[in-house]
Amino acid sequence: MRAANPTRAALGAALLAALTLAGCAPTGDQPTTEVEGVVVSSNPHLATDPTVPTTVDLAYATIDGRPLYLDACMPPDFEPLTDPARAAIVVVHGGSWTRGSKNDIAWRAVCQWLAKAGYPAFAVDYRLAPANPYPAAVEDVASAVEWLREPQQVTRFGIDPDRVGAFGGSAGANIVSLLGTRGRGPLDTGSRVAAVVELSGPIDLTGAAATDDFRPVQLAYLGCAAAAECPAALAASPSTWVDPSDPPFFVAHSTQEMIPLEQARLFVRALRDAGVDTTFVTVEGRLHSIAMIDDGLKGRILDFFARTLAPTRLPVAPATEAAAPEPSEAPAG
Repeated sequence: MRAANPTRAALGAALLAALTLAGCAPTGDQPTTEVEGVVVSSNPHLATDPTVPTTVDLAYATIDGRPLYLDACMPPDFEPLTDPARAAIVVVHGGSWTRGSKNDIAWRAVCQWLAKAGYPAFAVDYRLAPANPYPAAVEDVASAVEWLREPQQVTRFGIDPDRVGAFGGSAGANIVSLLGTRGRGPLDTGSRVAAVVELSGPIDLTGAAATDDFRPVQLAYLGCAAAAECPAALAASPSTWVDPSDPPFFVAHSTQEMIPLEQARLFVRALRDAGVDTTFVTVEGRLHSIAMIDDGLKGRILDFFARTLAPTRLPVAPATEAAAPEPSEAPAG
């Protein structure tokens, strides 16, 4: 029998303590708790929709003999085999990289909301830390994007492989931001995506940027015992990879949540300095990730996807948005 890894055991103990403090809820059609005990499934603006055709547990990859699954949420009245192809959106759940699932109520609601808005949407499960530290989760979601671009899936779901967007919150926001920034080359090939919506993403995973409460979970994801000796921290930080080839970004963040607003502000600045089309929205208060979503934010997100995932990409948003002062540059509501 293989001996236990002492570093991983220590990380697991620290992680268990952190999650106990966070008030972690179980997954599988249960209330969705991402960080700091915030239950996002009680958001009245996010509800599952029985009118949206939803196929669960489609295997998109197999890792070490274990299948990885996604759910397909399809627009009602859409005929994939006969209607014009549509842009697709990959939905990546949060949970501090250590828990959560595509089956969580609020994330199922996000998938179905985007489908109701006209986009074939795909909610992706990925391997969780600490058993599977960085870059496992990012590699899994990248594999899901590549799977969707396979000719068989393009035909099956009626999607345009040139127009694949990504939506993520909390840890999922970190993952989709890495999808957007790590790749090189055209946005319509491989695991590249054409647009990214990230809500409350941890963007800088170096030790200096982490709060005391969040640091144990972050180290578990990175597979490190201490922030001072963690080379994965830079690689797992989307801000490390920003360059002019990145797709348009929509960044939303609360002003007083546990992921410091400064992370979002610096990320937006780096994206804009690189010439990347970037929309920045702040929400007053402590709401985290998809708990921020209300009708106003829904509208802004759908407007962003409509512009950036159009068959012929529409022009960049008016300069007034980019020129407004930070951090309350484009307050939600």
